[in-house]
Parts: sequence; structure tokens; C-alpha cells
Amino acid sequence: LSILLSILVPAHPTRSPDCGGILNPSGLRYCKWGPCSSHVVSREGRWQDLQPNTITSHHRPAHFHHPLPRASNEGGRNYVSSVKVTDLSLLLIPDAGLRLSIDVDLAVTPTASTSKAVRLSIVADLHVEMNPTGNLEVVTSACKPTVEETRSSEETRSSEQIRSTPSHHHRSPPSDHPSAHFAAQFPITPSCQVQYLPLAAPVISEQGITISLQTTFQVAGVEVPLPVSPVPFSMPEPASSSPSHLTLAFSEHFYSSLFFALEMAGAFNMSIPSALTTATMAQKITQMGSLFQDDFPVILQTEVRSSPRVVLEEGQAALKLFLTIHIKAGPPAFQSILSVNVDISAGLLLSVADTKMKISAAAIEDIEISLAASDVGPIPATLLEELFLPTIREEIPAQVNAILSEGVALPHISGFTYTNVNVMIHKVRNKVFELLPALLGVKRRWE
Repeated sequence: LSILLSILVPAHPTRSPDCGGILNPSGLRYCKWGPCSSHVVSREGRWQDLQPNTITSHHRPAHFHHPLPRASNEGGRNYVSSVKVTDLSLLLIPDAGLRLSIDVDLAVTPTASTSKAVRLSIVADLHVEMNPTGNLEVVTSACKPTVEETRSSEETRSSEQIRSTPSHHHRSPPSDHPSAHFAAQFPITPSCQVQYLPLAAPVISEQGITISLQTTFQVAGVEVPLPVSPVPFSMPEPASSSPSHLTLAFSEHFYSSLFFALEMAGAFNMSIPSALTTATMAQKITQMGSLFQDDFPVILQTEVRSSPRVVLEEGQAALKLFLTIHIKAGPPAFQSILSVNVDISAGLLLSVADTKMKISAAAIEDIEISLAASDVGPIPATLLEELFLPTIREEIPAQVNAILSEGVALPHISGFTYTNVNVMIHKVRNKVFELLPALLGVKRRWE
């Protein structure tokens, strides 16, 4: 149920997806169970964890609980003193939805001096659909709750059914559930955020629950208009032998859009310190002496000449930057000496920590430098390489890594983290995807 509720956000059918995920049946089974726990409800109606030495050995579904409304036994109302989920099952129904079955043991106190044990059982069919406003919502159909009184003092349960509710339909609005984490805007840098939006209701099949997502980026609160993907995206089929609970897939267009958004945020307008001074440059470029009689420090200031690109190939990823670097000297006012065009290709290293994708630039593999403008006359390419390439090779990857140091949040479910992630870059049907088969792990509530 948490899986379905986590995707309830506005959908945009006119857009095309650039990433997505498949929750495998093994992941759905895992999401049912979490650490052992039981709960009680205080007289004020607050939900409280029991102390560790009172925790039962029966597992409960992870995070499948909700604070009960304030209850009391005033006016003849029953008071629920404890709640324990004893069994929960989710059955995939291909092309339809899920069947939820749940058994809950309640301790009910009709009066201050008496109590009784009650078993609440619910069977409901669930599916997700898009409503006329373009939102996704969970629709509950054929829901049948039953209540049976049990006699905990005996080792047998009475089969007395004291209430049965007829089947009914119920729709869960998308904005009312706290698990809708795809709707959240996750920061990449202080001014740049990422958001994942589902484009249609998830597809439920024997392979699991599949959803396609459109990524949007905001810079200073304004959505960045992204270039159209030249290659349509569709989720690759999961390997039948994979032990993973969930697989995320990201297209080449996703990564290029990410770096395009960073460009719009000004992340690649960098100021790079240099060991050069006007005096050391004058030893190689004679006209420097006529511009600067004193010795001043030299800095390199970069700006994007053309939008960055990310290229995914079988087993590897590469970042291509197209920069203009202005060489300036000063202070007090830094004066431009010359400008060079620099094309850089560096490998990208991809990993996952918790619910974030970690991206870092490896050493520069290929670099081209050419003179764009000069106030000190023509300069041969070999001299440009001698003067500036050592600084560029060292500083550009380091500054890119500083920009990406916080990582990029992945689509995730409330209360879960990713473990044992195997990052694969794989070509499927003439299209290249980054695949993240992962196991799910449960976060402790206080984290």
C-alpha cells in the first residue's frame, strides 16, 4: 500500500519519461515486513512505541500504521488501548491492481475495569488510476472489513462475528498522504532542485509494478525548460534471475538534463586559482610585460560555451564539457588577458548511498584547447597547453565534484533505503540505460 501511496502526485501525460522503476514481487513481499514492534495508544490518543523488552516476536508491516483519533470510553464509546498488525499480504493482480489482506489485533476497553481482544480483518482490491484533473489516486474496491471477538485467556479463538461491513469503493486523494515523496523537490545545489513526476498510472504485471517518471528541475524556484529527448524512453524488462527487490532505470537524456539544469544555475561559472603570475607568463609571452609592470596573480574564469552532454555507452559513462576560459590578472580589478575554448571529456563514476545517487568526475581523458581571443597577440596551441592544461586537468574535475558532492536524490519510498546497489550501464533494444538493481532496507523510525 505504501508503494502505491508514494506515487500519488500530479501527472503530466503530455511529457515523455526519462526514468522509471520496477518493484519486483520480491520487493513487494519485503515491503510487507519490518522490524518487530508493537504499539499502544495513550489515553490522549497518542501513538506510542513499547519499550524494547516488551516488543513481541511477531513482525509487523513496515510503517503500516497511523495515529488513531482521540478516543475515550466516555459516553459509552469503546477505547482502543493497543494495536498489533498480525498478518498482511499483498497479491499482484496483473493488469488490475493489488489485493490487500490485513489482520489487526485490537485491545478494546469498553469500561475502565474490563477489556476484550478483537480481531479486525480487511480484504480490499486496490488499483491506481488517473482522474480527470490529471492526478493519480488509489481506488479501493470490494473492501470488506470484519470484526471478531477473541478470548485471549483461552488458547482458542471464538468464531463469533460481531460485525460485517458491506463492500464499498473509496478514493484516496493524492495530496493527503505523507508518503508522496515523488512530489517533493530534492536539492542538488542550494539553487537547483530535482522532482520526479509520474506520467500515468503504474502498470501491474507478473513482473511487478512498473512506473515511468518525468524528471523536472527547478532553478531558484522556476522550472527549467528541458530539451526534448531524441530517443523515446521505455522501461527495460527486469532480468528474471535478478535477486533485486527494485530496479531503477535512467536514460542518457536524464543525465544531460541534470547537467543542463546545473548550467542554468550557473554551477559551471567557476573561478579557478592558478600558480601563474603575470611575471611568469611574461617569460613565455613577451607582450605581457607591456601590460603589467608589476607582478599580479592570474586566475581562470570559466563559462559554458555549449550545453554539457552525458554519453552512456555499454559499461561506462562520460561527461563532455564545452567551456570558454578567460585568463585574467589582477587585482584590484581583474583584467582579461586572453580567452581559450576548451573541450573536455571525463569519465563519470556512479554509485548509490542511502537514497542518493553519487556522481563524480574521474580524471580528464581527452581535452582540446584553442585560442578564442587575445590582448597579447597570437599564441600557439602548444604554449596554451603548457601554460594552462596542468591547472585545467587538476581543477575542473575537482570543482565539478564539489558541485555534485551532495548527490542527487533518487525516487524512493518513505522509510526505505537502497542497499547492495549494482550500478550497470547496459544497452537494451538500441538504447542505453543506467540500471540500478537494488535491495530495500528499512530505516528506523527515529532516523
